[in-house]
Order: sequence, then structure tokens, then C-alpha cells
Amino acid sequence: MLQSGQASKMPVEALRAAREPDKGEVRQMKRIFGGKYALTLSGLTILALLASACSSGTGGNANVNGGNQGEQGGASGEKTKITYWTMDRHDMDYMQTKVDEYNATNTDNIVVEMKVMADNYNQAVDVAFSSNQAPDVLKVNDFPTYVNKGYLAPLEELLGAEFLVQFDGLLVENVYKMDGVVYTLPNTGQFWRLLYNVDLMEQAGYSEPPKTLDEMVDAAKKITEAGKSQGIYGFASNFKSGSGFTRPAYASGTLDSATSHEGYNYQTGEFDFEMYRDVVEALRQIKADGSMIPGAESLDIDPLRAQFAQGKIGMYVNHSGEPAVYTSQFPTDINWAAAEVPTSDGVVDGVSWVNAGGYLGISSKSPNKEAAAKFVEYVYGKELRVEYQEKGLGLSVLPFVNEASGQPELKGIDGFLPTKYDGIYPATPSSITETKLEGKKAADVFTEYILTGSSSLDSIIADLNERYKKALATTRADGLTNIQADPSFNASSLQGSLAK
Repeated sequence: MLQSGQASKMPVEALRAAREPDKGEVRQMKRIFGGKYALTLSGLTILALLASACSSGTGGNANVNGGNQGEQGGASGEKTKITYWTMDRHDMDYMQTKVDEYNATNTDNIVVEMKVMADNYNQAVDVAFSSNQAPDVLKVNDFPTYVNKGYLAPLEELLGAEFLVQFDGLLVENVYKMDGVVYTLPNTGQFWRLLYNVDLMEQAGYSEPPKTLDEMVDAAKKITEAGKSQGIYGFASNFKSGSGFTRPAYASGTLDSATSHEGYNYQTGEFDFEMYRDVVEALRQIKADGSMIPGAESLDIDPLRAQFAQGKIGMYVNHSGEPAVYTSQFPTDINWAAAEVPTSDGVVDGVSWVNAGGYLGISSKSPNKEAAAKFVEYVYGKELRVEYQEKGLGLSVLPFVNEASGQPELKGIDGFLPTKYDGIYPATPSSITETKLEGKKAADVFTEYILTGSSSLDSIIADLNERYKKALATTRADGLTNIQADPSFNASSLQGSLAK
């Protein structure tokens, strides 16, 4: 699989390889589907899915092969049928309603069929493009791979300038565009916050949530001292996986740094894990104080949520999906809220990283690109996007939506709404670098230190910097990323990009 930053222009041999799976891809598909003959069967299964109904509704009278029909609208009055593929299930009922409305009201004789695909979405997309059954519009689930395989059409050639100007300042390289060409657009994102039990915080003597890491350590200790006999602890994170580290560290680290994200320094073009020193030390101190919930090393996110809903955890860090969790999955009556994640000194030098990938793309193979573009503009219309946010289906990263939106209909969501200190970072070469890394990944090494205090943090950071530097040099030499140093980068310039 290709990584963010790889050039989009590919030689003939590479394009042929993109169409025909190599031995590594065959092994991967065998691993996914299992069985001696499962590879063939899985391909047939996906092909069957392409020809069968796998959506929440029919989306009108569209033909399932609408993506392969020519333009039929216009003076003749015949319908132009297009297909729209998505893997999003949480909003499928709402989106089907909006597709039905579009089919009933648009004056361009366009009929859209929405398909909510089953598992193995990326494999289904690969099969669809190789068999000339690609959808006209699709959810972009793997941006660099879709671009490098030639699946996506350049949007600037299809969407109006007046429409695209709404996204000025947001279209960062290797996330929404590649080599300066726009292929997808942002929509919603995950906003990271400190979730805290208001009553437990007040009992610890805090009338407001901690703003510095030292205050967070102190609050966790005091909450634990007051509630330990009742099984209450000040802090938790799901250290069963690396995300137990990355959830609090990425949020605090990006607020604390004007230069770096995921351990990668944009200005120097090298990895420097010094950016996480303060938050790692704070989490280690919480564990050493006995303020971390017992069993954190084997804690997964849902058991953590269950404990928080029962009032047993004072604080933890997670994203804007949590209000829905405490409304439906783990309903709770506790008095909880969300606030900006603490920094080393309470000062914000960068912005809190917002996880916001691409949303919709238009197939490069679609004969209905003009119709597809009109549908994309409809889906991004202010009325639809504002209603979407107000129903609590997702928080937008688009300023024109946030400026027009009222309070979403979801308890607790107000603490996650975009602020001037939220922003979308350019892609880093972190994930592709880790495919070439010798030894443990940064998240695993930092987690071990937080839980055990083994080794010294100085030696850990120095070792990580050296190993990641070597791995990054290999990925660059192999042409797997073209992300290079940007001496002009400063994350403080992202402040105010999503909200004022």
C-alpha cells in the first residue's frame, strides 16, 4: 500500500501493478479472507456485492450499473443514473433520506443510488475499478492509495470556483490534494478533549478542569485520595493498545508544539520525539502516584467508558464521538463535561490535531462526472451540512457550516465544538516510516515507560529519534514518500482556521 506523499504520476509498470495484485497483496487477501481457495471466493463475493443491493434502500429507481451509463439527461428528459458508495453506517438513514430528496427535487434529471457497502470496503473498491463497475461518487477511505491507483478525478476541473472557495485554507497536501491537485474535500472530524467528571473534580478542589499537565497530575491524585475506597481513580487511558498513549499525547503534544505532530518535525523534516517529553512524564507520574485506574495496561476503550459512565474515573482523553457513546451505548446520569487538553504550561503554541480525512471523491472512470459533481455540491450544501451537525451526526471542520450551525442535539457535545485552537495538520510520514522501523514503535516504548518507569526517558527519546531517522531515510530512498522539510511551517498559523 502506498503512503501519503507519494507522487501521483506512476510509470506504466506501476499502473499495471496497481491493477493486478502482486504476491504480497495475494498473501494479504488470503490473510483477510482465509482458506485455501478463499481468495478466489472473496473476489467472487465482492463482485456479487457490486451487483446486489447492499444499501439501506434502493435510492429511487437507479440502475445498479448507473456508474457505467453515459450522460442521459438534458433535453431528452431521460434520467442520468449515478451510484454513490459509502462505508458510513452511523448516518446511513439520514443520508438515504437526503438522497431521496435530491432524486425527487433536482432539475437535472439525475437519479442517485446510494450503497452502504459491507466490510472490506477498500477491496470492494479495487474490484469495482478493475472490473469497470466503479461508482461515480465514493467515500474516500484511503486517500494516497486511491490517488496513486488513479481512482479519483481532479475536482478543480469539475467543481465551480465559487463552490471551492469555501474550502480555502483547509486543503492541506497529502490529505485532500496531492502534488497540488485537489481530489477530495474535508467534511467532519474528530476533536480531542479531556473528558472529566465535574463532581469528582469539584471534590478535589477544582472549580474548573486543569489547564496544565501539573494540574492534571495533582487533580488525578486528589480525586484518587478522596475516592479510592469507593473504587474511584483520577485518570485512565486504554493502554491495552498504543492508543492509550497516542490519545492523550497527540492532543496535548500538538497544542504544546508549533512545529511537530506524530513525533515528526515539519520544519526539519526529521523525527524528534522530544515533543512528548512533558505529557509522557505527566502520565508516568500519575501511574507512580497510584492515580491511574488499576489494570490500565490491559484496559480497552469500551471497558474504560463503562467505568467512566459509572462515575469511577475522574478524567481521560478521547474524541468527539464520546457524547453519542454516553447517550446510547453507555447511558449515564453522571455530571460530565469536556475541555481542552492540558499543556505543559497552559499556553497553546500550536493547535489540537483534528483527525479529518477526505470525504467524497469522483471516479476518474465515471462517464457521468458532471452529474456526479452536481451531487457532490448538493451533499456539501450549507443547509444539509448544518442540519447534519445539529442532529449530532458529526462535527464539521468547515467554517461556513460552524458559523451557521446551532447547538447540536446531543448532550455533552458543546465541549467538543471547534475552537480557534483546533486545526488540520499536513500529513506526516509516520505510518510509512514505521513499516521500515527496526524495533518497537514509539507508542509501545512510551507506554512501557509510563506503566513501568523502566529505562530513562532521555535514552528512550534518543533511541527513538535515531531509529526513526534511519527508517525515514529508507522510505525516502525507496520513493515511498515525498514529504520533505518545510522550514516555514508553524502550527500557530493554523489557529482560527476552523473556528474563531
